[in-house]
Amino acid sequence: MLDFKNPTFVKLGEVSNSDGQNMVGDLLIDGETIQSSFKGMRDMVIFTNKRLIIVNVQGITGKKKDYSSLPYSKIQAFSVESAGALDRDAELELYFSGLGKVRLEFNAKFDVKSFNRFLGAYIL
Repeated sequence: MLDFKNPTFVKLGEVSNSDGQNMVGDLLIDGETIQSSFKGMRDMVIFTNKRLIIVNVQGITGKKKDYSSLPYSKIQAFSVESAGALDRDAELELYFSGLGKVRLEFNAKFDVKSFNRFLGAYIL
């Protein structure tokens, strides 16, 4: 399982949703669709219309994977921070009931405003 005590990933970059579909397509329920997909070195973060799925790729071969499913209904608050001139990464902090804070770092290309609207539509 993802280490929520140390929840920082390598800076995530957006990838095509077909990459996300290849990684978690078999896990999706009826009516669930991928909205955005991001990848670090090997790990992936996939936002669907129902939840956040974090895939932690483990081991030397990468065949072992841990899938953490975090439903939007458990998010109590969120914070989005844009990249700056010296701070070249954008950050997303999600506060989950019963779990605590999950912090994700994205590269400077991350569109903070549209993602804030995306999260608001599913959480508020």
